Amino acid sequence: MGWGNGPKDRENYRLRELYAAAAVAAGQIPPIWLAWWIADMSGDTYGRGFNSLGIACVLIFAPLVLPVLGLVQAMVQAVPAARLAGLVAAHTRGPRWAWHVLCSVLLGVGWAALTTALWDWPFLTNALLFGGVGILPAFAMTYVHSRPRWGFWGIWLSSGLASFALFVLVGIGGAAASAAGLIKGYEPPVLSAAQVTGVWRGADGAVLRLHPDGRAELTELPTETSIDDWTDDRQFAVCDGTGTWSLEREDTNWDRDGVALRPADGCGLDTYWVIGGTESEPELFVLFGDPDAGELWILERQRPS
Repeated sequence: MGWGNGPKDRENYRLRELYAAAAVAAGQIPPIWLAWWIADMSGDTYGRGFNSLGIACVLIFAPLVLPVLGLVQAMVQAVPAARLAGLVAAHTRGPRWAWHVLCSVLLGVGWAALTTALWDWPFLTNALLFGGVGILPAFAMTYVHSRPRWGFWGIWLSSGLASFALFVLVGIGGAAASAAGLIKGYEPPVLSAAQVTGVWRGADGAVLRLHPDGRAELTELPTETSIDDWTDDRQFAVCDGTGTWSLEREDTNWDRDGVALRPADGCGLDTYWVIGGTESEPELFVLFGDPDAGELWILERQRPS
């Protein structure tokens, strides 16, 4: 039995496609997020703690936010890709579903290029992510045709159950991989004083110059501060001036090496810049304020010109 050729039949046809794409797009977000979180926790956490409040908020609001995100993705990727695939398939060989998947991936790559141009996000990572998340919604728009009795709730319920099952599998797989040593924990680089010496730059024009003789020059650099006014939400002081520095091995508050910076001129307090990154691309960082919701500042070493 066909889908019909009347305006109402075509409208129902397109709505079912949209429901399917949106449901699958929303359903793939939780397992993808969990995989990202597992990978992120295996890297440098920059001193951030496990934000249980944030996780609780995610769990509470996810049922409300995920359908909206799925609908947005379907409307900007899977659905336009279907229209484009229809035009291509009418003039070329090959199954329409294959063209749909390909067009969806290419649209994702296009969105990745846009984010790179606007916000300087890494193109390759975003292209793989945005292109990859367009595959299953494209398949879903084709698959829903073979389930003519699936209504709105049937589509979303099936996607939700599949999402939950995949979320559990990703969690179990991540735990097993960690236990087996397949996911290695982060190990910060061990740098010498000579390797630390040089110019370090961060956001908003922050510059830290570390001289071999222990002198330091600060430009727009955040430092620890003592704020007595509880209404002041500043968590650090921004300083210009000079000071001294020394390389410390495993500070009392940190089980990691870092640069102990002692500003002069009465601006800011002694600040411990923790060594992070890798040996080839080292970083210095400080997490100001609450470990769960503090403000993170990262300095990267300037390469010699």
